[in-house]
Amino acid sequence: MTRHLRSLMDLSPAETMRVVDLAAEVKANPAAFSEALRGKSVAMIFAKQSTRTRISFEVGLHQLGAQPLSLSTSGGTGMQMGRGETVEDTAKVLSRFVHAIVIRTFGQDQVDGLAEHGSIPVVNALTDMYHPCQALADLLTLREQLGTTQGKKLVYVGAGNNVAHSLMLAGPRSGMDVVVSCPDSLRPNESVLARAQADAAQHGTKVEVIADLRAAVRNADAVYTDTWVSMGEEEEAKRLIAILDGYTVTEEIMAASGKMNTIFLHCLPAHRGEEVTAEVMDGPRSVVFDEAENRLHAQKALMLLLMGGASWS
Repeated sequence: MTRHLRSLMDLSPAETMRVVDLAAEVKANPAAFSEALRGKSVAMIFAKQSTRTRISFEVGLHQLGAQPLSLSTSGGTGMQMGRGETVEDTAKVLSRFVHAIVIRTFGQDQVDGLAEHGSIPVVNALTDMYHPCQALADLLTLREQLGTTQGKKLVYVGAGNNVAHSLMLAGPRSGMDVVVSCPDSLRPNESVLARAQADAAQHGTKVEVIADLRAAVRNADAVYTDTWVSMGEEEEAKRLIAILDGYTVTEEIMAASGKMNTIFLHCLPAHRGEEVTAEVMDGPRSVVFDEAENRLHAQKALMLLLMGGASWS
């Protein structure tokens, strides 16, 4: 059966932690996996700009022996998908040429369409709704820094966006409580929240939305934020910055956790002075650049599992 990562809902708790376990193995001994995907090719479709995602997937696939093909949907060298070719036809054609598809785009429907109509694994490398690869890297980072994710509390600060959605889904799959602290007008998608809370109830964790930032961060083991203005929202920048005033992660907010060892995460790119102060971003609590590196290792593990280079059990 062809497996996909459209969102973390495609993974059980055991499978989620299998990705994290394998990522730790890959990170510790990359040479052991250097031929695991030899002779395989991966189409990487980018409808959005990318730094970490594109580089980490390209380098990671090379390190596994695979051939990454970076494709754009815009410009003179873009795919026909950018000129109106259907997702269905694209999925069927690419399934004849390559062994997997990685796509970074706007609508979740494009990821779902490729998975439905193709016959190869499809990986969501970011949509407006989900960012599952980031969440897998975050789980690896949290386990490295905190020893475990079980029983820990992560607080996400900012708009209830794709990163927040994926962290909410990651919590129940890793034994971790997740709180989203945001203004009422920027709450997470209600259907995603309902699914995450149902998963949490099943697995003995909590997923909450708390507008009061200081109340939200109490007892936090990790505080996480994201840029206030995501790609495609530039015209709304002033409005979003005004709404999120008061949600900057400062040293005072970090201290409000009441724990000396609370760590700070950020999926990048960061805007010091908006969502986080330079003091926190560049301070001793920050594990941001370890987190960025872990995109490489988590994605290598994911591709190994999806493309037959490693076993799920």
